[in-house]
Amino acid sequence: MADVRTADVDPAFQEIGSVSCPRIVTRSEWGARSPTSYTWLSLPTPYAIVHHTDGASCYTESACKSQVKGIQNYHMDSNGWWDIGYNFLIGGDGNVYEGRGWYYKGSHASSYNGYALGISMIGDFDSTAPSSLMMETLYQFLDCAVSKEMLTPGYTLFGHRQAVSTTCPGNSLYYILDDHEHYQYISGSVDNPKTAEQCSL
Repeated sequence: MADVRTADVDPAFQEIGSVSCPRIVTRSEWGARSPTSYTWLSLPTPYAIVHHTDGASCYTESACKSQVKGIQNYHMDSNGWWDIGYNFLIGGDGNVYEGRGWYYKGSHASSYNGYALGISMIGDFDSTAPSSLMMETLYQFLDCAVSKEMLTPGYTLFGHRQAVSTTCPGNSLYYILDDHEHYQYISGSVDNPKTAEQCSL
């Protein structure tokens, strides 16, 4: 199937008003395969769901491009998905990598897929937290998404384990998400170790 996406980012789309967006490495830049199908995402989405890739980290653009290509191959060839599962990924180099992009439904959090942007931090963040650069990029990207009217201004942010039974996005990343003003406690699965009381501390 031909890739019908128009989501390769126009450079003029990198800054809106006073909101400066992080660099988004497009699908064509990292060498994405064409999807086998697609479904439109309902925009603007009320949710942003954070994941980790649960694999190796990357710290240069070339290494991150290779990682993203490998993830796409795994998702398509082993999982049988239409495309890479996430809408966007964030590398240790401080770049955002376009996955399915702004307009297409991801495969990352079951019943939330049609109403959420799935953002995955590249690496395993169970015992080690993402760098400050990665977290700054994540939060800048969320502001960017609101400015583009891709996320609602009052969106809810949470970790993958709050939606389905999984340990993703890793304990270290998960425990720092509630510093964000849009984080909301959702009990989710048995793999979610937090309680509502812990989240209110």
